[in-house]
Amino acid sequence: MLNADSLNQLRQLRSDIKAEKIVHGGTIKRITPRFGFVALDDGRDVYLPQEQAQLALVDDRVTVTVDESVKGKPTAALENVEQQTMKRFIGQYQVRGKGHFVVPDVNGLSRWFFVPPKLRQGAAHGDYVECRVSRHPYPSGNAQAEIQRIIGAAEAPGIERSYALARHELHDEFPEPVLAETEALSQASIDNTLAAADSPREDLTGLPFVTIDAPSTQDLDDAVSARAEGDGWVLSVAIADPVALLPPEGVTEQEARLRGSAGYFPGQPRPMLPPAISQELGSLVPDQIRLALVMEIPVAADGSLGDYRLVPAQIRCRHKLSYESVSAHLESKPDDTLNTVAPEVLESLTQLGAVTTALRQWRSAQALLSDERPDYRLRLNDERRIRSLDKRHQTPANRLIEDAMIAANRCAADFLAKKGQQGLYICHAGIRQDRLDNIRKLINEYCPELADIDPSTPEGFRALIQRAPDCATDLPVKSIVLRQLERADMSLTPAPHQGMGLPAYTTMTSPLRKYSDYLVHRWLHAHLGLAPAPSWNGKAMEALQQSLRQLRQAVMSMEQSLKSQFAPGLGEAVLPGTILQVLSSGFQVKLDDTGLVGFVSSRDLPGKLSFDPVTLRLSNDQLQFQLDQPVQVQFREIDRDRNQIKFTLILPTE
Repeated sequence: MLNADSLNQLRQLRSDIKAEKIVHGGTIKRITPRFGFVALDDGRDVYLPQEQAQLALVDDRVTVTVDESVKGKPTAALENVEQQTMKRFIGQYQVRGKGHFVVPDVNGLSRWFFVPPKLRQGAAHGDYVECRVSRHPYPSGNAQAEIQRIIGAAEAPGIERSYALARHELHDEFPEPVLAETEALSQASIDNTLAAADSPREDLTGLPFVTIDAPSTQDLDDAVSARAEGDGWVLSVAIADPVALLPPEGVTEQEARLRGSAGYFPGQPRPMLPPAISQELGSLVPDQIRLALVMEIPVAADGSLGDYRLVPAQIRCRHKLSYESVSAHLESKPDDTLNTVAPEVLESLTQLGAVTTALRQWRSAQALLSDERPDYRLRLNDERRIRSLDKRHQTPANRLIEDAMIAANRCAADFLAKKGQQGLYICHAGIRQDRLDNIRKLINEYCPELADIDPSTPEGFRALIQRAPDCATDLPVKSIVLRQLERADMSLTPAPHQGMGLPAYTTMTSPLRKYSDYLVHRWLHAHLGLAPAPSWNGKAMEALQQSLRQLRQAVMSMEQSLKSQFAPGLGEAVLPGTILQVLSSGFQVKLDDTGLVGFVSSRDLPGKLSFDPVTLRLSNDQLQFQLDQPVQVQFREIDRDRNQIKFTLILPTE
């Protein structure tokens, strides 16, 4: 038996050892059944062995000690979980014998949570569920969850959409206060606005405005008309004006800001504004008096824009026309749906076609035109699964609307900039900073005739994109550059949009569908003396961008789930495709007929392949793969962990 002195000495020794430990702070980045990784605050990623990994969850803030003596790699040991970050997750319910578990759908986390009997809420095997972490695995290693909501059965029609919304923490239904605020509005709200003694609204109901959209579209937020004048035209673009109907910072506007945009989930879009506004009083439906902001734009014969005029107005659309019928008129083809259209409307459509040609010529010479690529529309069956993927090419009517909206948006950006006050602009910084050196190497080696261009400037970027197709090389130089661009961003002050080749740009043409456009309308209202300016700052802009990212990810995840279900139906057919992206690990192929994108792994190709980050080529002595290259592939499998379609490349036979 140890005496008192010996016990005191032992306690002191333990205290000294603990005091000598070097403890590191970090964040758990990955957990699997066999190991994990912790990202230390000093920048290192350190291996976490199995018994330690099972005590933590991803994003936990932890303290660890690091053993540098382990052969091959430093190894961490948990000292403590300082902050348990993961509170909620969604996943799939699994029953194994008498055990009930949830497999979480969380990036970087691969472990199951046990669900005690009293916390199961009647969930059945295979159900998708929303859960709360009821017991963190630290320090016992036993993780438990409580079912909070059953999202739906795995085979339920529409489960992909419900799951995508839940995973990205998006709600579907409008809150009751929002519905109450919008449903209290009526046609009298419009009439009262127009009848006000101080109303500045011009009566433009005599102009032959029409909307041009898909037949199923109900949120009609833009209408167009044009007339010849001198050697050019006057283009009139009318944009729905929901800002005039809704109270500033009311519950509907707050909900719109939270949603960020309408979400175009296949088969069932998620609107930004309730139907009472987006499909009725705010929508530019035919034969109804509607409030609008109208941009009147003189367009010269060379496509340049003259002194525009922004007009708060009342309008009355004559017709809701489809892209197909307007394209038929512009191409002088018969179309029975135009038989009842008045001559002045048909004349306006003819002038709109001429304006489009001029505007596109100007953009081609003075700015940048995007390459026209086919669009692929998902068609769903009664089970809310993909029935078909329809390939659609851009029509003359699509180009008409695109160019009219771009012209109106250019004028809106100029209008805000000339006021010299805060606004909301869409900017684009061109080539990513970390890729500029590679682009310069590409130019010097493969396009020496462009070596005098500085691709980091707006002028240089525009010249590079315009002249790259003429380079004497078999490399797709323009495509290589376009794969290495920054994302478009928002700014409170004017800044170049290099992707469009414009000195400043904003968007005001979709206020029923995009909150950024709705907000631009509020600034336009302020500058027109219709209402006070909105309160806006960088923090609010980042919150909006985060909402848009969440929505974009939700739509993409739903589409990918549906495509992964559809792809096995391709069978063993050999299908033509085009290389869309090249990486060191392989390349993505987009099928020409359906637009499905799948991955070809370099591991499945003969020989060792090397990746060139300058040319974006993957090659060896026998094979070479690059952007825009046509290839043939077969469906291989679905990578369930990544929800990724995988293809097998069909090599040409000699």
